[in-house]
Amino acid sequence: MREVTVDGFVRESPPSIKRHLTPEQVVEYEGSFEVDRVEAAGEATFVTATGPGLSMTLRFETREGRLYYTQEGESGPFAAMETWIDVEPENEGSRVRFTSVVKLSAPLPFGDRIAAWKRRGELKRAIRSLREDVE
Repeated sequence: MREVTVDGFVRESPPSIKRHLTPEQVVEYEGSFEVDRVEAAGEATFVTATGPGLSMTLRFETREGRLYYTQEGESGPFAAMETWIDVEPENEGSRVRFTSVVKLSAPLPFGDRIAAWKRRGELKRAIRSLREDVE
């Protein structure tokens, strides 16, 4: 498994940013998949996301004040994927940090390294899209 961390400054308050970080919006901000279905179940929200020839379910929940999500089940590009989003106040704005741990499901040489590279791109795109949306 590989860990990837991406952060960026967003000129908006933490409460405002957290309102934008809905499960559906996070999937859209990342840009690789489209939201197909959203279901709430207790404390969790399940998002079914689809992409070219691929479908996966993501489970979102709040843990210790942080948004946390993971790929559920065995369908999807990863054998395992967990992501935490932190939003902290900084200089009249916020520092937004995505930390993700990934393991590719395909048995490729350097597969986890490839998965981490792809995931880093998604997380950078998510912060850029969030910034464009709120600023």
